[in-house]
Amino acid sequence: MKFPQLTHSRAVGLMVLVTLMWSLAGVVTRHLASAHSFEVTFWRSFFTFASLLVILPLFQGRAVFAKIRHGARAFWVSGVCWSVMFTAFMVALTLTTVANVLVTMALGPFMTALLAWVFIGHRIALRTWLAIATAGVGIAWMYGGQADFSSHLGGTLVALLVPLAGAINWTVVQHSRAHGQNIDLVPAVLVGAALSSLATLPLAFPFAATAHDIGLLALLGLVQLAVPCVLSVLCAGVLKAPEIALLALLEVIFGILLAWLGANEAPQASVLTGGALVVSALVVNEWIGWRQRR
Repeated sequence: MKFPQLTHSRAVGLMVLVTLMWSLAGVVTRHLASAHSFEVTFWRSFFTFASLLVILPLFQGRAVFAKIRHGARAFWVSGVCWSVMFTAFMVALTLTTVANVLVTMALGPFMTALLAWVFIGHRIALRTWLAIATAGVGIAWMYGGQADFSSHLGGTLVALLVPLAGAINWTVVQHSRAHGQNIDLVPAVLVGAALSSLATLPLAFPFAATAHDIGLLALLGLVQLAVPCVLSVLCAGVLKAPEIALLALLEVIFGILLAWLGANEAPQASVLTGGALVVSALVVNEWIGWRQRR
């Protein structure tokens, strides 16, 4: 069994689904009873690793383990980036609000566009720059109403590691494929989960998670992380780095809404206004791109 080939339109639709699945983390985390900080990160990464041990051989056979053993530098850089994103995201959620974490992560398009331009000479269409600028206005508006740096500075700084690692990751994916390297970066997600589990295990003791907590974290490991992260890497083979970063902004909107509806973390009016700007930028960018391709 092989992963199917994606058209551009299907890759866009799949990335929207991926962001919806990613956005489950905040609301589910708020329903944990006893697990905290690094224990939350460990269990989610562990169940992600366990899920991928089943998913990847199912599609790629036992050859997936050979790909890991013989992975090139780009492969291992991607794996480290995934581990940083997995770890920093969950730790940040335990230190500050869902909105603060997601808004900070929304800096991804700016970091991705800059790295892709500087290191791989990626040409960025004017419409994409305008969309990034518009989304930036929306994010700034959301920051003005949500980010409380006096009491949530630690969580905000930890969350900042997520878009930075993501920007490096997507740039590496694009660079390897642009140079014709036949590198399968999907197993890098498995490596990232393994590294995150190993790094956080010593810090997770003593375990305090209830059976209810472990069930929720197992759900996150499979549905919120393992499946969508593999799908996002597949989308990276079709979409440009800035496009992926812009589409990933939908996680901000979905995540804040789910935390509001499912955990009573009500966003302020500035979050709703800024979110509308972000979504509008995404829609206009994709619509213009679709017209140009036709």
